[in-house]
Amino acid sequence: MTEEGYYGAVDYLERELLLKAYDSGNSKNTIDYLQYLLAHSPNQRLLIFWDGASYHRSNEVRGFLDEVNLGLPAEQWKIHCER
Repeated sequence: MTEEGYYGAVDYLERELLLKAYDSGNSKNTIDYLQYLLAHSPNQRLLIFWDGASYHRSNEVRGFLDEVNLGLPAEQWKIHCER
């Protein structure tokens, strides 16, 4: 039996719940979900609050965030994450 998990976010400007199912929580799926959020709201800066899952802080996820926010001062980052 496969356990399914979900990633979710609230777009408070559009009053939408952005929920997406995944087979597990891991770095690959975290990055995929962040890309989904960027595509959904390309002109918005994203503030992400998440739990202490180790894959949220993985080198892969950090590398992705560095790439997305490349060269921007912290106050202009496309994605800002808070634990």
